Amino acid sequence: MNRSLLLFAGVTVLLASTVVASKVAERGQADTLVRPLSAMPRQIAEWRAESPDDKLSEGTLRVLIPTDYLSRSYRKGGEQLGLFIAFYAQQRAGENMHSPKHCLPGSGWDVWDYGSIDVPVKGARVTINKYSIQNNGERALVLYWYQSRDRVIASEYVGKVLLVRDALFSGRTSGSIVRIVVPDRPGMLEQAVGFASAVIPEVHTHFRP
Repeated sequence: MNRSLLLFAGVTVLLASTVVASKVAERGQADTLVRPLSAMPRQIAEWRAESPDDKLSEGTLRVLIPTDYLSRSYRKGGEQLGLFIAFYAQQRAGENMHSPKHCLPGSGWDVWDYGSIDVPVKGARVTINKYSIQNNGERALVLYWYQSRDRVIASEYVGKVLLVRDALFSGRTSGSIVRIVVPDRPGMLEQAVGFASAVIPEVHTHFRP
């Protein structure tokens, strides 16, 4: 089978999986968080939030349709870090998570490099996405992942498949997307990874067991 046929087959499976998950999820129960995302600590791994949380515009909220979200800036010394989390109580057609690889170009950012990176979390390692972006000479690093009650994953395609499984066997399709943005400067990738290492367990505490 050539590459085009494999790509077509993969897209077909992805679309079919999304439809199945959406139909089954409609019969499931929407999850709730133990506490709102705004309760995330204002100091994480030596980074401190020194300003009120950011509010998304009504237009952005109509596109994302999150159940709950957090958009907050943290500072450490002279550096700034952006944290964004969107939680979805029940993922269905039109209400699932929007990947930064689609949103960033729409916001004027060019993705010039992408891959993945491992993050240490409580003695284990999880793989998350790492994007390098630029806009009018400004460069930034983006780390993001998909996190639910049971797992942390990088691939949105794997996430779709697991979503179908969750919808079929547990009826729970809640999940979140977590994104960290830092300036693309020497040493900042390590700082972002350290922050992600601390954020992942914190996000987990917001999910119901």
